[in-house]
Amino acid sequence: MKSNLKLISIISLLLTGNFFSYALPQKENDKKSNDQYFIAAYIWPSCHHDERFGNMLWPEGTGEWEVIKKGTPRFEGHYQPRLPLWGYEMDNDPKVVERWIDVAVDHGVNVFVYDWYWYDGGPFLESALNDGFLKAKNNSKMQFYIMWANHDVKRNYWNVHKFKDDTSLLWKGAVDWENFKIIVDRVINQYFKQPNYFKIDGKPVFSIFSIENLLESFGGSIEETCKALDYFREKVKKAGFPDLHIQWNQGGGSVMSKETATRFAQRVKDMGFNSVAMYNMGGLNEDYLVYGSNSLKIRAQLDSILDVPVFPCVSIGWDDTPRFPEKGKKDVVHYHNTPVSFAALLFKAKEYADNHPDQPKLITINAWNEWVEGSYLLPDMLNGFGYLNAVKKVFENNKDK
Repeated sequence: MKSNLKLISIISLLLTGNFFSYALPQKENDKKSNDQYFIAAYIWPSCHHDERFGNMLWPEGTGEWEVIKKGTPRFEGHYQPRLPLWGYEMDNDPKVVERWIDVAVDHGVNVFVYDWYWYDGGPFLESALNDGFLKAKNNSKMQFYIMWANHDVKRNYWNVHKFKDDTSLLWKGAVDWENFKIIVDRVINQYFKQPNYFKIDGKPVFSIFSIENLLESFGGSIEETCKALDYFREKVKKAGFPDLHIQWNQGGGSVMSKETATRFAQRVKDMGFNSVAMYNMGGLNEDYLVYGSNSLKIRAQLDSILDVPVFPCVSIGWDDTPRFPEKGKKDVVHYHNTPVSFAALLFKAKEYADNHPDQPKLITINAWNEWVEGSYLLPDMLNGFGYLNAVKKVFENNKDK
């Protein structure tokens, strides 16, 4: 309740124009005034035709736009389908990404985190990064890193209109040693060696989404999985980097029981992860303020049990009803889901970063373009540039060094 009241007070300050009078003690601000914030927005790279699986998943040739356009309202006032301000652009078009980069940097977003997939012995949706971002003429203005989204996929998950109620498994996220070695070589040579790949202390950051599938890849053994991660580290060192920064991506999650928290912290330690990040806030609720308050509790717990950096995440919202016909009002974040509320949670993330001076000020945002999950910074026909302007306002003094 106290967390909700504090968020409401911050929102009140935003509405009255007095937001920046609510600040950290001056001594703290002076101490950290020259530090740079790394505002990293996740990229969901589904809105283009994938060469390997596009015809099978999205036969219309526009990737997941095919599903997004078919979103239907489930209750009065439900904003579906989502309407991009700039239309249904292909995320692997370098001209499109050039505009993304210019707008992102202008509003304080300086890192893109690309979801990256490897299924059936090869890449999936990689063109958004390879052909969109890396061929954008201005990509030197933006850093990037990849999150290996190694989750399982049911057949009807990405196109329920085509596969209806077929919940059979399409792809497993786990890989074998042979594929893992291919992945290691690919990401080192294709991505880590890019001059704008995001690094911490010179170490390329590699985020992993499903630790369970990572473990399954190596027989469910922590010892064998550590051997694989050590192999990865050695290959990174041989490529000329000081080491690899391996990030555990916690997804969303919830407040854990004491026993679960203890096991989680021990696993992070035993497997040698360098940091923990979130893909979305966790603690989903219809009310964005409750959603945000729950996320603060999750963050506080992670911070209290881990010996490695925890990087805060702020979500814009949640609405994945285009993928799931059975979902309704209770599954959608819709109360108080505004750019002003988002700015308040951004401020809390900034405050957290300022209070952890021994770690990089990395803050992730879900997301840049998750249209199909109702969480995106890109301008739309409802809020315009509202969410981007919120980032710019909260981090308006963020300067590149």
